[in-house]
Amino acid sequence: MANADINNDEDSEGSDEYEIDYKIENVVATVVVEITEKIDLTKIARKHVDVEYNPERFPGLVMRIEKPRATILIFSTGKMVVTGMRKASEAEAVVDKAIKRIKKAGIEVGEPEITIQNIVASGDLHTHVDLNMGAIVMEYAMYEPEVFPGLIYRMQNPKTVFLIFSTGKIVCTGTKNKEDVKNAVIKLNKEVRDLDIARDRMGAPGEYQDITFI
Repeated sequence: MANADINNDEDSEGSDEYEIDYKIENVVATVVVEITEKIDLTKIARKHVDVEYNPERFPGLVMRIEKPRATILIFSTGKMVVTGMRKASEAEAVVDKAIKRIKKAGIEVGEPEITIQNIVASGDLHTHVDLNMGAIVMEYAMYEPEVFPGLIYRMQNPKTVFLIFSTGKIVCTGTKNKEDVKNAVIKLNKEVRDLDIARDRMGAPGEYQDITFI
């Protein structure tokens, strides 16, 4: 099976300064398989009663895998989207099970090409954050509280997007490997304190603390 950008995931990462506990919420991958003709999704739906296929509402077939837990959208073009994984390393096993179920329906497909497209993680900076000041002092930041309660920060290196809330809770998205998630959160943790927008209480400067993903 051919793979691209698939990384092993552990429950925690260590560094020389401190240990980071983290939680990956969702890993999204795309898959392409070679086909000689369009995949007959109706045929798969008839073979496997636990899949969902309603072409009038959505052009793809929805297949759910229990172990590792994931949801796969399969299209007649041979393209697939895999969501719901907690580790990028699970992608190969998930796709392998999906391919076997497709072949069991009497449909031949080629070797899958897997690409990790996005990793979403949630975390906590363990400090309140002054979002109004953050929107002023942070480059590539946008804060419109009447539209969305969090500050949107587009970090350039590593390239990722953060949603930062006044409570210190964060969501990190847009990365394609776990190492970038780790590096991005370490960098954000430092920036929030270096820019003096961390608050123990709203209005009070906060001290540097380790990061714990939730």
